[in-house]
Amino acid sequence: MEIIRNGSQPSVTGPAGYFTGKVRIDSPFKGGDGANISGAFVTFEPGARSAWHTHPCGQVLIVTAGKGWTQCEGGPIVEINAGDIISCPANHRHWHGATPTIAMTHIAIQEAKDGKVVEWMEKVTDEEYLAGPAS
Repeated sequence: MEIIRNGSQPSVTGPAGYFTGKVRIDSPFKGGDGANISGAFVTFEPGARSAWHTHPCGQVLIVTAGKGWTQCEGGPIVEINAGDIISCPANHRHWHGATPTIAMTHIAIQEAKDGKVVEWMEKVTDEEYLAGPAS
């Protein structure tokens, strides 16, 4: 058994090429003994969001704090809240992040296929983001 102690790994900033706004990534983890699973706590400050992306084996998000938005390509922006669990299918283009006024933290869990966990694409524009959830 391996225990990764809280605070034993430094926080990292979400790379500007993949995120808009201030994003912090904490306690990244990978499965052991050949497991292909990985994950991390990701905190989006108000207005921050990921770029469009896909995952070859899908992704599970567990919102742990705050309020956020997510969108699958071709669908509406949907509000997500602490306690919500989001399951993104494999190779489904999507983005997720905070609302313009409230931060959001989630645990992101995904599995690697052929060593790859994510395919990053273009950033979500301000116009796309500010369209917000359907009323």
